[in-house]
Amino acid sequence: MRTTPLAVPAALTALLLLAACDTGSGDGGGDGKRESAACSVDTVSMEVGPASIAPAAGDTGEVPVGFTNQSATCTLDGFPEVRLAGAGDPTTVEVPPTEGAAAQRLTLAKGESASFTLTYERGTPGDGAFDAESLRVDLSGTRTFRWTYGPVASDGRDGHKISVSAYQQAGD
Repeated sequence: MRTTPLAVPAALTALLLLAACDTGSGDGGGDGKRESAACSVDTVSMEVGPASIAPAAGDTGEVPVGFTNQSATCTLDGFPEVRLAGAGDPTTVEVPPTEGAAAQRLTLAKGESASFTLTYERGTPGDGAFDAESLRVDLSGTRTFRWTYGPVASDGRDGHKISVSAYQQAGD
């Protein structure tokens, strides 16, 4: 009896090997790079200050907020989401981006830092100023800090004289 070599097992083996290969098509780009997750309050340490406090009504102050990634690589995209909240009052003030600022997309590896700055004008209590008690930073979750920098002046329309810069890479 004569036998012929079977090419099917080799072809089948090659097909199975190709099917088992990861082509990267499930990672969002097919380039073999993984997208990093958004940074969150659970994965970064956060600190407010030291601030340049506006000493009197009409003066301008700056409050920096810095944070360091404590976990796997994460991404910051757009502008920081920041609100001021009043004492025992559900009223909050959304802090808009600084006029003319351009949003950035930053990727932070473990141990890397970034920051943003709130710039505000101190107001006179009872003159439309917002008497804030806390600063709320939303970063895939909310972290709350005490606001001890005085009332924020009214802009005379329906807002207040406060804004937030874009995210900035900190360090080297």
